[in-house]
Amino acid sequence: MNTQSYIQFALLKLVLVTSLIAVNPVVIAADDEAVSKSLTTLFRASRKVISDNQSMINDESKGEKGLSGAAVAQMAMDNYQKAAGSPLAKNPAENAMLAAVKEVMADAQDLINQQGVGFKGFLPAVFARQVATRFSQKMSGSMTIKLTAPKKYVRNRANRPDKWEHNIIEAKFSSEGYERGKPFSESAAIKGKMAFRYILPEYYGESCLGCHGKPEGELDITGGKKEGGVLGELGGAISLAIFK
Repeated sequence: MNTQSYIQFALLKLVLVTSLIAVNPVVIAADDEAVSKSLTTLFRASRKVISDNQSMINDESKGEKGLSGAAVAQMAMDNYQKAAGSPLAKNPAENAMLAAVKEVMADAQDLINQQGVGFKGFLPAVFARQVATRFSQKMSGSMTIKLTAPKKYVRNRANRPDKWEHNIIEAKFSSEGYERGKPFSESAAIKGKMAFRYILPEYYGESCLGCHGKPEGELDITGGKKEGGVLGELGGAISLAIFK
């Protein structure tokens, strides 16, 4: 091989190597992004089942509510399809979340089917926290999901945002120019371990204001103090991590 051919070959090799280095992280990030979007959509879709059936759950005159684990999982998948525009793929992580939903609902049957008791404390946020805990356990440290919120709106200390979540909520989601509903993701460390982090903002809807609306400081049905939130205000976030 003459000198000119060698130089051409070396340049071609450099271009190919550089391309691979540039492309591979994009592919991986795209996969992580898709998984995160699907899981957070399913998480929301599952919680919506409880929100939609809250009045029935609190109906003291009604016994069996028809909210078995299998029934709620199916309704969650129906909600997912409406939100995503396509059926749930049911990859291992999604199956783990559906299993968590079924287990939480199985454990809650005696409570939600109890007659003679109105408010039972089985709220969408309680359900979601229990599902998040079980899902994270099932993923054996490879993935975690949690509900969090601006610090002023966090009631359960387990849901307090970590430093990364707090910074995204305050610097991005709360800023005037940030696109409403747009998730944020990046690679960031959690206690020294690298992870793909994905966080999705959530805003107060009508169903939220009974507990989190006005007047601020008034006791809600749970006995907690209302935060004084208003319709459409940033009230929380779903945070997911995929560890590397």
